[in-house]
Amino acid sequence: MTRTQNQKHSETFTGDLGTHMGSGHLSMEPTDEILKVFDGVYALLKEEFGEAVFRSWLKPIKLQAWYQGTMEIAVPTRFMCDWIKSHYQDRMLELFSKAHSDIQRIQLVVQVNKTSIEEEPAQAEVTSSDTAVEEDMLDDYLGLSAPLDPRFTFDSFIVGQPNAFAHAAARRVADSPDMPFNPLYIYGGVGLGKTHLMHAIAWTKRQQNPKARIVYLSAEKFMYQFIRALRSQDAMAFKRQFRSVDVLMIDDIQFIANKESTQEEFFHTFNALVDAGKQIIISGDRGPMDLEGLDERLKSRLGWGLVADIRPSTFDLRLDVVKLKAGLMNLEVPDSVAQFLAGKITANIRELEGALNRLAVHADISGKPITMDMTQDALGDVLRSYERRVTIDEIQRKVAEHYGLKLNDMYSVRRSRNVARPRQVAMYLCKKLTPRSLPEIGRKFGGRDHTTVMHAVKKIEELIANDPSFADDVNTVRRVLKGD
Repeated sequence: MTRTQNQKHSETFTGDLGTHMGSGHLSMEPTDEILKVFDGVYALLKEEFGEAVFRSWLKPIKLQAWYQGTMEIAVPTRFMCDWIKSHYQDRMLELFSKAHSDIQRIQLVVQVNKTSIEEEPAQAEVTSSDTAVEEDMLDDYLGLSAPLDPRFTFDSFIVGQPNAFAHAAARRVADSPDMPFNPLYIYGGVGLGKTHLMHAIAWTKRQQNPKARIVYLSAEKFMYQFIRALRSQDAMAFKRQFRSVDVLMIDDIQFIANKESTQEEFFHTFNALVDAGKQIIISGDRGPMDLEGLDERLKSRLGWGLVADIRPSTFDLRLDVVKLKAGLMNLEVPDSVAQFLAGKITANIRELEGALNRLAVHADISGKPITMDMTQDALGDVLRSYERRVTIDEIQRKVAEHYGLKLNDMYSVRRSRNVARPRQVAMYLCKKLTPRSLPEIGRKFGGRDHTTVMHAVKKIEELIANDPSFADDVNTVRRVLKGD
């Protein structure tokens, strides 16, 4: 920490924490003795609070002034100032007072520095947990954002009991010129409408203000963009783009679980946008605190605003979806067929819509009206799969029960054998009993890589082949799941 670093600033203010410099007290340069005390305690902060806290909150602090027993310490954002004041300031004062008896107060001030982003050191390399995928970086915000589906509007979203709260929250954020909740976090299973609501918010915001800088993309693409920027040594442009948007929407946040460098960058992007009063909207497959592999400080931020869940669909909601979609397609679907589809295809709305599209094509090609016989013939393989359908969630639950574990152990980071082996069994059964891909299975197990699932399947296959008692144990769970 150099004296030059301490003096580098363009404007300093304290907001409601104190008096603006130059208008309420006489600011004085720190003496060499006080500078030495500050540097000494600064070096102890990592040990006192831990590396994660130090890196996130305390590393950027600067000693700015010394007057009348007060150490004036500058931080880069108002958000960080408030957080340090409420969580760490009292203990910091104890450490400084112990090091020098003349230090009686700590005054935190916000240091506004237009070059702070440019001066922030970029990571030199991608950590091993971040896999690289080549994607082009575009300079404009529409280029940063993924395309919006014109079908996904509020008008086309079917509201029912399972999704009514999430819909109301999304509508409130979309229609309000202010920020009623920040962030808005929407979570639920696959195909239940999270992405639909996020697209609907984006369409509404763009209609209200065509010049608004709205970026919607998956967490996966955010990671790819970040890695691409690092590899092309253009990290500063990446930071400027993402930290100057008006609305940032990140879909499937669970994808960056265990991706350390991406989480670090998203954490700072999140802080910068909140500090600038910009809207953030996030979706995930489970609630913030249940996201394994995500840094605790990031989980905390995701839960700050409003958390809205979308529960599995009900029969009535699925029936409404069939009727509405059929109407939009000008498709004559008898009530008996609509009820049959709503009762049989229960996994999610997306698969129900897919079945309806397939039925429409079959009717168009055959030139015949839709009947129950046609439905069963056209969707025979789909309906048969539902007769014996086993979900990943069900497998995780049954395996945990069989081995006497908590459900959270299925996607936790624990590696003890009594947890890791049942988790491998669950991955193996997911591969054998569901149509899900290896990456999909990995994400449901705490964001693990597909290679981890491959290893688990191979390991369990070897154990089954060489250990009859283990094979019997696995087959017992399989029979329970299949209802044999």
